[in-house]
Amino acid sequence: MKPDPAGGSMLLLLLLPLLLATVQTRTGAVSVTRPLSVSLGTRECRMAMLKSLSPQELQAFKTAKDALEERLLLKDSRCSSRLFPRTWDLRQLQVWERPVALQAELALTLKVLGNVTDPALEDVLEQPLRTLSHIHSQLQPCVPVVPTAGPRPRSHRLPHWLQRLNQATEKESPGCLQASVTFNLFRLLTRDLRCVARADLCA
Repeated sequence: MKPDPAGGSMLLLLLLPLLLATVQTRTGAVSVTRPLSVSLGTRECRMAMLKSLSPQELQAFKTAKDALEERLLLKDSRCSSRLFPRTWDLRQLQVWERPVALQAELALTLKVLGNVTDPALEDVLEQPLRTLSHIHSQLQPCVPVVPTAGPRPRSHRLPHWLQRLNQATEKESPGCLQASVTFNLFRLLTRDLRCVARADLCA
C-alpha cells in the first residue's frame, strides 16, 4: 500500500509547531512571532480609532454638560479643591503612561456620571455614557498590564495623579465630584483622548 502524500503533508503541518517549540526550548531561542489578532483572549490596540468623535457625539456631550452645569448651579456646591487642576496635562507624562492616566480619568468619569440619580438627566446622559464606555473598552488593550515593569522611563507625576483619582470618591462630596468631571469633560474628550491616540502630535 502506497503512502498518501496528502496525509503526510497534513501530518507535517500538524507537527510543525511542536517541532519548532522543541527547537526553541533546546536552543534557548525566543519566538518573535506575533499572536494573531483573532486569537481568543487577545485584543489589538487601535489607538487611531480614538482620535476623534463624531459631531453628533460631541453635541450629545455638550447637551449633557450644559444640563449638568445648570443642576450644579442650582445646588450651589462649594468645593475647596480642583480634582483636575490646570496643570493636569498628559504631555507631562511618558508616552506609555498616558493611556494609564486616561483610563483612570475615564473610569472615574463613568463612575461619577453613572451614579447621577436625577431623573431629568437620565436621557441626556445615556448617549455620553455609552460613548465613554466604548472608549474605555477600546483603550483597555493599549494600557500596559504592569505599568511599572521593565526598563521604561517613568515620571513622578503618574503615581500622584492615580492616587488622587483613586481617593477622590472618599475625599470629595458627590456634588464636587460631579462638578469636577463635568468641567473636565471636554478636556478629556478633545485634548487627553487626542494626546493618547496621536502621540506624534502630543509632544
